[in-house]
Amino acid sequence: MRLTSELRDRTFRWIADDVDPAARTELQQVLAQAMGGSPDALTELADRMSGPLTFGTAGLRGPVRAGVNGMNRSVVVRTTYGVASWLVHKGHGGGLVVVGRDARTGSAEFFRDVVAVLTAAGFQVCQLDGPLPTPITAFAVRHLGAVAGIQITASHNPPADNGYKLYDADGTQIVPPDDRLIEAAIRDAPAAVSIPRTEIPTSTRQDVVDAYYARVATLPRGTSRDVKVVLTPMHGVGGQPALEALQRAGFTDVSLVSAQADPDPAFPTVTFPNPEEPGAADLLLAAAEQSSADLAIALDPDADRCALGVNDNGTWRMLRGDETGVLLGNHILSTLGTPDALVATTIVSSSLLGSIAAAYGARYAETLTGFKWLVRAGDGLVFAYEEALGNSVDPSYVRDKDGISAAVVACDLAATLKASGRTLLDVLDELAVTHGVHLTDQVSLRVTELPLIGRLMAQLRSAPPTTLAGVTVTSEDLLPQADVLRFTGEGLRVVVRPSGTEPKLKAYLEVVEPVSSGLDSARETARARLTELRTVITELLGA
Repeated sequence: MRLTSELRDRTFRWIADDVDPAARTELQQVLAQAMGGSPDALTELADRMSGPLTFGTAGLRGPVRAGVNGMNRSVVVRTTYGVASWLVHKGHGGGLVVVGRDARTGSAEFFRDVVAVLTAAGFQVCQLDGPLPTPITAFAVRHLGAVAGIQITASHNPPADNGYKLYDADGTQIVPPDDRLIEAAIRDAPAAVSIPRTEIPTSTRQDVVDAYYARVATLPRGTSRDVKVVLTPMHGVGGQPALEALQRAGFTDVSLVSAQADPDPAFPTVTFPNPEEPGAADLLLAAAEQSSADLAIALDPDADRCALGVNDNGTWRMLRGDETGVLLGNHILSTLGTPDALVATTIVSSSLLGSIAAAYGARYAETLTGFKWLVRAGDGLVFAYEEALGNSVDPSYVRDKDGISAAVVACDLAATLKASGRTLLDVLDELAVTHGVHLTDQVSLRVTELPLIGRLMAQLRSAPPTTLAGVTVTSEDLLPQADVLRFTGEGLRVVVRPSGTEPKLKAYLEVVEPVSSGLDSARETARARLTELRTVITELLGA
């Protein structure tokens, strides 16, 4: 690999057009090392200039670094110009845009640039400088009747990353073709240094934040508030907002994991700031055990995901996303007076919510993965969840996943159960007895060459299996709507799809075992069936 004149000249042009002196210096140093013959610097330079970050339905995410293929001030300026152009094209020129941010590296600077570009373009701006959780921005869009919302966040990505999330006028994440239209507008944007920016003082609309807390305080449906809770924001922005929300809802016996309580973009106590990752909740579970808590709660860094931890026969463990989802969904349906309510989950989540909904006479829907689809599941939506710890317990007000409101409803459930001498695990047992044991798992194949994923999907389409783990299955191809294959049989389901965020091919597994001769026996049978299915799918994918 050698430094081509084209790469060198393209890098010089980007440096000349960069609005950030520090980023210019950073990229100049990489270029100088590459020109000096460093192979590592050349590889890094080629990566930084390989092409722009893709503007997907959730916006941008990438490492904070100089260059076209990174999150930096120039990329944010050009992205905001593209978003502003898209809003004008939709007839929203001059409208109100909500802008919020988290506490990651670069978030404060990116926030100011977004506000400056929008202001120069003639938009009104509601600033939620904080840092504050993503769900507050989503709430504010609907609360204020804004034309869009922008949150600077990388959610639960690694510490080196940051991102740019966009909400449409109805408070939902954008869906095609708007993502492609925005991406085209960004491509057509002038050099960052040429885009007008009007600097104004940063501020926070506390009245909007208070309105969010006031709404969340109305969500508990039970009368008991006696529950002892330990919560971690995992070095993110959800700690104090969660305490405020829970206290306003009446839950006052709440403590934070001290080592993870304050926002810290280095995320020093976790290797990957995602409650799903092994070991990420260890400090939380230890604190819950030490304090004899009733419930443990983990929020991801921007507080849009919520994970629950429970004491399982003397050992604390985190619930799976499907377990949390069905618990919250069942609780909401059991306390709801609304007839013909709708609950929804995704095609890769447990099917148990469908059985629960039927028992309450509620409607049930399955959508493609992602809350951009879940909150569009239909009229009358009262609850939606996805297995990756996303829950929407108040979709009329926050049309996205919201970890803080989910935490409030989880505390309501735990306190209600405690008052009657029961626990979350008791409810899971009761649901299993009524609807069968539903066990889920996942097989992931990480690849170094992306074309391999396409070849594997093509092979499965051309020669789909007819049996899996001894069960006859039928195959369903969801193209062109989605690059998804689904295999279903008696008490068995497998969904295969490429990951939308990582170089992985994923298979989501579910087995359902009726409880006919005791719950323990049914669970043992289900675990054995799931283990066999996992082995079969692992061999099928070559994982």
